[in-house]
Amino acid sequence: SKVAKLIRGKYKPNFTPHVDCGDNVVIINAEKIVLTGKKWTEKSYIRHTGYPGGQRSLTATEMFEKDPTRLIEKAVKGMLPKNILGAALYRNLYVYAGGEHKQAGQEPKAINLNDLK
Repeated sequence: SKVAKLIRGKYKPNFTPHVDCGDNVVIINAEKIVLTGKKWTEKSYIRHTGYPGGQRSLTATEMFEKDPTRLIEKAVKGMLPKNILGAALYRNLYVYAGGEHKQAGQEPKAINLNDLK
């Protein structure tokens, strides 16, 4: 939820709910994510193909094996507004499975999420 607040800009003094005043966020090492309890086997992600009877579901383990970044992307996207602004804010999120990322040219600064309120 702290990542969603960073993307929205809620930690800034000039926060406005209807304006994209947030930051671009780069998350690295998504492959080291930890879920508590039985979420690896019991949490399911449901999607629909668009065809009759086309509801498909994946457990967190299956989704992690396909693409470890999708777990974080779906979690953060669910915390953003469900409108056009939320879609624009979602484009400011970059998630990478390993420690290397393509945003080095933008000179990102590291933020410890435990230091945020």
